Amino acid sequence: MIVTSTVAGSVVYPPGGKFGPRIQPDIQLVMLYTGEMSVSIDGREIHAQPGHVVILLPGHEEQFVFSKTEDTWHRWIAVHVPEFDEEERKALQLLPECLPLTEDMNRLTDLILRLQRDTSASDPLLLQLGLAALHLYPIESKRVLQQREKHPAIYSALSWIQEHYAEDVALKDIAASANVSPEHLVRLFKQYELTTPFQYLWSYRVNKAVELLNNTGLTITEIASRCGFKTSHHFARQLKEATGRTASEIRQLSWSGLRKA
Repeated sequence: MIVTSTVAGSVVYPPGGKFGPRIQPDIQLVMLYTGEMSVSIDGREIHAQPGHVVILLPGHEEQFVFSKTEDTWHRWIAVHVPEFDEEERKALQLLPECLPLTEDMNRLTDLILRLQRDTSASDPLLLQLGLAALHLYPIESKRVLQQREKHPAIYSALSWIQEHYAEDVALKDIAASANVSPEHLVRLFKQYELTTPFQYLWSYRVNKAVELLNNTGLTITEIASRCGFKTSHHFARQLKEATGRTASEIRQLSWSGLRKA
């Protein structure tokens, strides 16, 4: 597969935002962080929640509709491949259209965004990173399939947490989403995830908060609220315990890295 350009971007759409229609020219990975996104592709719709990445393939007409009630923030990597052989085309078509967003994909996007400030979309390093993104997506797809080999309740609970982490969550809510009792869910999490449902939830909330600190100008109070922390004090304590840093320190390190890039 020959890549001729790689471009990344970050955009926030206000409530009720729309984009398109357009004909997709690239292989594009769209990563959703806040809000929600529906993509109509040749009349067929994909709906994505925060914490997921969608793959879009070239040659299709797309129309985007974003959340009606809150800002929708997404980032993207667009990789241009002028020609595909039949085997490559079939492999792309077999990929799932939406996957949980991983830290590996986030880091790759961070790197492309930083490097493209000082170079062109056809820079050899950016081309290699674009190709890496195209290889990473199938790898993540395999990881999702491996997750499905766990107890079905685990997969259901993880998916539910990733969609509802910003809400006031109780153990019984997570258990109900997985159709098991709270006690059984705790046993399953300890067996398959080596943690408890609530430890996983708080870790996920902290990770999402760090993403927002690194990539948005939202206030610390707003980030705490969006990530399910009841107070800024509670957020500060959880963040310090998990990362060893305060919110201000994390944000300063992020901006320092951007200036150096």
